[in-house]
Amino acid sequence: MKKAQSILSHLSSLPQFKVLKRQECYQKYINLLSPKWQKAVAFIYIKDDTLFIAVTHPGFKMELNYNRDLLKSLLTQLSNFDEACEMMSASKVVVFHSKYYAMPEEKALISTVPHYTERAYGEFESPKNEGLKEQFERIKSQINAKHH
Repeated sequence: MKKAQSILSHLSSLPQFKVLKRQECYQKYINLLSPKWQKAVAFIYIKDDTLFIAVTHPGFKMELNYNRDLLKSLLTQLSNFDEACEMMSASKVVVFHSKYYAMPEEKALISTVPHYTERAYGEFESPKNEGLKEQFERIKSQINAKHH
């Protein structure tokens, strides 16, 4: 039986899915950057031997422009050390601001105190003992109060 990893690697090697392999290399390149720059980069692509880097804020554009040589050398190192990303090469780097980027995922707030709904209906047989019967009736009234 084939493993999922082998099936996915076979599919990604097919010519019609060449874009997926390239996208995976783009993500590897972004992961090589520092965490601050990873947040700054909206997306990247290579076209006509030029690496285009879209940033989420204009302030990041200026900072990345100062480090073009570093960005180019990271791309060269990635293509040298990762066989799957050999096609990633660029002689120029262009950094631009883009208003189109993936929205950050909102994390759901988790309440520390769990609240449960009452699942009981208070329908049970009352015992013959008067002391216990009184206790059961009190519990039954509390359960019915929560349903109303």
